[in-house]
Parts: sequence; C-alpha cells; structure tokens
Amino acid sequence: MLTDSEEIAGIYQEISKFPNPLKGWIGPQVSLKHGGKYCTIYSEWSQRDLERAEWVKFCREYIVFCDENSIVHTCPSGKCTEFQGELLNRDSPSGTLKAVLRGHTNKKGEEQQYLEGDQYLYWEDWGETLVKRNTPVLCVLDVESGNIFILQGIPEHISPGQAIWAPKDTGIIFVGWWHMPWRLGLKYCTNRKSALYCVDLTGSECLQISSGVNSVRSPRLSPDQRHVIYLEGGNVKTHHQCHSLSLYNLDNKVISTVVKIVDYPIVDGFTGIYSSELALNCWASDSQRVIIDTAQRSRKDLIIVNSATGIVTSLITDSEAGSWTLLDIHQDLMVVSCSSPNCPPTLKVGFLPAAGKEQGIAWVALGEAEPLPEIDWKILTFTPPFEQANPKFPGLQFESILLIPGHEKEVKPPLVVIPHGGPNSIFVVSWILLPVALCKLGYAVLLVNYRGSSGFGQDSIRSLPGNIGSQDVKDVQYAVESVLKEGCVDSDKVLLIGGSHGGFIGCHLISQYPGFYKAFATRNPVINLVSKLGTTDIPDHTMVQAGFDFAPDQLPTPSVLTALLSKSPITRVSQVRTPVLIMLGEKDKRIHPTQGLELYRALRARSAPVRLLWYPDDNHSLSKVGTEADVFMNIALWFVFALDITNAA
Repeated sequence: MLTDSEEIAGIYQEISKFPNPLKGWIGPQVSLKHGGKYCTIYSEWSQRDLERAEWVKFCREYIVFCDENSIVHTCPSGKCTEFQGELLNRDSPSGTLKAVLRGHTNKKGEEQQYLEGDQYLYWEDWGETLVKRNTPVLCVLDVESGNIFILQGIPEHISPGQAIWAPKDTGIIFVGWWHMPWRLGLKYCTNRKSALYCVDLTGSECLQISSGVNSVRSPRLSPDQRHVIYLEGGNVKTHHQCHSLSLYNLDNKVISTVVKIVDYPIVDGFTGIYSSELALNCWASDSQRVIIDTAQRSRKDLIIVNSATGIVTSLITDSEAGSWTLLDIHQDLMVVSCSSPNCPPTLKVGFLPAAGKEQGIAWVALGEAEPLPEIDWKILTFTPPFEQANPKFPGLQFESILLIPGHEKEVKPPLVVIPHGGPNSIFVVSWILLPVALCKLGYAVLLVNYRGSSGFGQDSIRSLPGNIGSQDVKDVQYAVESVLKEGCVDSDKVLLIGGSHGGFIGCHLISQYPGFYKAFATRNPVINLVSKLGTTDIPDHTMVQAGFDFAPDQLPTPSVLTALLSKSPITRVSQVRTPVLIMLGEKDKRIHPTQGLELYRALRARSAPVRLLWYPDDNHSLSKVGTEADVFMNIALWFVFALDITNAA
C-alpha cells in the first residue's frame, strides 16, 4: 500500500488521464464506387486537465467501412480536437450542418432589471446545478434567415424541456414540469410531476398528451414518424425508481404501455427500466424496436424492446463484460461506450441484426482500452439474514462490487467500503476514478448496492422508505462482514467513504459499530433530517425516505419531527470513535453545508478526531477538477494517518 504523498499524487495523475465519452453521432452512410459503404463516427469526450484545473472537452472522429450489415474496417480520422465554450451542439438529420449553442451574458438586460427596481426580487429556481434556471422557453431558429422566435402557447404552470420535432416539423413535442406551488429540485429527480405536450409552431394550440398523473421523460420519435416512445414513472414517491416504457400512437392518438414496471424480477430475469434518459436516437430502422441502456442489478445492460410485443432481449451475451451505454444508432449501425471496474471506456460499433437474431452482434472496437492487470473485480450477491429481512418485501437480495489489487498477494489489503448516495441510485461495474485509484494504491474497495438501489425491481425500492438508518445500514455492514469472512482483506483495517445519503449511512455505521471502521471520509453528508427539511431543495425526499407523505401546504407535526430526529445519525454522535474527514461544498443546494457543520461541531465538542474541508466554489457533487483532486489526496492521506495509528496501537 502506497503512503507517500508524491506516490499517491502520481497514481491519481495516471488514472485521471483516461477520458470519458460524452456523446457519439453516426454520419450518413456513403456508397463507395467499387461497392460497400462508409460513414464517419463523431464522438465527444471529457478529460481532467489537472494543470488547468478544469474539464477539457475534445472530439474524435472515426471512419467505419462496411459491407451490407457487417463492418469491414475502422480507423481514426484526423487528430483529437479540443473545443471550448459550447453549451450544446447537434448535427442536422442530413449530417451536412451542425448547430452550436454558446453562452452569452446580457449586461443591458441586467441594467434594465435594476432600473425597474426588482434587482433583489426572489426568483425560484430548479435547485442543485440549476441555480438561476427559472422558467425556460422553447425557441425556434430559422437557419436560412437567422431569425429566432419564442414559441407561445405554453401553459404558465409548467416549464418545458426535452423538446423534439413533431412529424413533418409541424410543431414541438416536449416534456412540461409543474412548478406549483413551488419548484422542487429537478437534478437527479426523475419523479417530478410532468406530462408530454405538443405545441404547434403558431402557438395557437398546445395539447397535453399524457395524463400528468406520473412523471415522464425522454420522448423519442420513430423513424416512420408514427410513434413516440417515452419513459413513465410509477406511483412510488422516491426520486428514482423503475420506469415503464410508454408508446404514443400519433395516428390514433392512443397511449399504450410497452414495458411494465417490474416489481419483483425472476432469477436472472429482466429487472425493469431504470434509465434517466433514452439516447437521442434509440429506434431501429424498422420503427418497431427500441434500444435502451439500463441497470440490471449491478450491471448496465444494453437491451432491445419490441414495441409491438413488449418482448425485451439483452444485446450483451458476454457474462464477463462490464457496463454498456448507447450513444447513437443510425440505419441500424450502433455506436456504444463500454467499460468495467478495471478497464477504461472505449467505443464499439456493431450492426443491429434482424428481429429475433439480436444476440448475434459482432462488436468492433474503435480504439484500444486494455484492462489494468493489477486490478481484479467481481460481483457479490447477498441475501439478508432472517432477522434483517423486510417483512413487507421478503426475499429481496442485494449486491456489492469488490475490487481487489492484483499484486502483493501475500499481504492482505485494507478494505475501503463505499455505499452509494441517492439512496435509489446504484453502482454498476463500470470505470469510476475513485475506486480505481484507491485500488491502485493497494486498497480493496467494496461498492455496496444495498436494498433500495435501482436495478433490482420496484419492490426493492419500496422496501427502503421508513427504514433508512436501519435496513440500508445493516445491509452495508452485512456485506462488509461477509467479505471479511472470506479472508481476502485485512479485517483490522476497514475504512469507509460516503457522500450524501452514503454519508448518512456512513455516519450511522461509525456510531452503530463504534471502532469497527478505522477512518471515515464523507462528502456533504445528511446528518439531521429535521434541520435538512428546511434547507434542502428536495424536502419531499426527506419526508418520503423517512416513511411519511409530503404535502407542500402542510407543516410536519411534532411527532413527525421526533421520528425524523430519531432516524438521524446526529443523535448517536457520542458513540463515534472513528476519525472523520468532512468535505463540504458551499454552493450545495441538495444537502446544505450546515449539515456537515453540525457533525463537525458535535465531534469537536467531544474531542473526537475530525477535520473539515470547505470548498467555496463547488456544489453537491464536488466534481470540479481541482476540488476532486484535492478530495482524493485528502482522503488517501487521512486513511494513511488512521492506519498509522492502528499499526502503532
């Protein structure tokens, strides 16, 4: 295990050099004079630039030569090109034009606001990462004349977004989110009340397509322009959940459900759809099949759905593969990204076979991405012991992903335990910088998908509300103790990391199991559910996860506040024996930094070992390049400090 700060920094620099794919587009297929076709793959990537302390975006292009429905040869086209200042860009359907949106500050407008006397008027926004985003509008730009106009007729009680063209460009189909009685945080929250709408270009008519009872996302028009597919939430109030796949028939104006919400999946069966977004292009050319990437237990799978029959088929047959994401499909040529816990992301292309033969895809890589030989990984499945089973939802399982350093086999590595936040998010077997870098330093890493995680069926998600601080905490501890029994890690050197709800779990772990964890590092943790209720952009989340209904026009009763406090880790702070490193983003709207300050002050008052890092220019994710690097270095050095104390004892 590396302990020198320069060696730690060197490992971080090495791992941070691997870029992440953001987008991919497939250009039109061009026929060659002597037979065959070719097309250009345009991809966008992001990479950490530690010297500039910023994310750098660049593009890569590839040429794909094909013959009928098979790929003959691929090669890069030109050099990587960095681009700056772009907010959005999109190719035209013909592939001959590209629209680029860049940011601009209207100082004149700001001066006018001041002169009108409303400079300090409060405007609601959509919360975390959407600060100062209040009421968006839909705009149409005529690329020939250069004229731009705002679409009228949008209902005042909604904010429009995720817009696509209606058939024959006669209007705009979009998602509208309700903002009454006030706006709740939208980022990471796929449950917000919303509906599908269509407005004509004159603004004289705006029709609500879906009921508005459940949330909707990602409308996608079929190639034959006869159907719109979209994701629809259920009646669960958690911020993320299993979604159904709905189909709107534009001919007869009828909505049908193609794929239902999966409550309890069969063994090794389809677990449901958990995607936050569908790819912009996700339809096969036959306008009958839709490709979706979604969590399936602890993997991100690539599935194809027959919109007529609802039959779901996995496109990935390699059991050793990691996680897959669809970037684009054009004329049945797909470009995807894939990675695993020991292999950085790479792009692959493949043709979608005819219906019924989808598992015969021959994937071809667009570049090299070799697995790191010094890291092994596997998925562990757990069944909670009888006394920890949920009586309302018995038989639920959960999983963890274990990364093990492949060198120094004679020395058992320390174990770093990381429960995810959310709490309804999930770790999938993909490339993630933090666990990879820790594993390179010599730590084993356990990523825990406790009951309530996405990807395991709706019943798993339903099992957690009302049981936070208990079920999730016990699942993590059970997973850790099960790994320790295998004897592959050092049972005297167990460490802990957790952010947001993962920090909530972590704070419970170090208090419910005093001294078990030798060090704890937490990012923007949830400490006190009562004080969080009035400071977060998602107060509904606090109530629902604690097991209560949320009503925006009602104040919580004393009994509810008492229950919230009883579930809060701050009430157990006197039992903490573990050194705690706290990292807070000053601009965090999701978990206000006063939460972490409560923990810091409570530990300081009890002379417990604690250190606080305050990042004034970062928010909930602490994802700025300089912040992220500083966080990693401090976590690594905090663990070295704690293990030195353990060794000395």
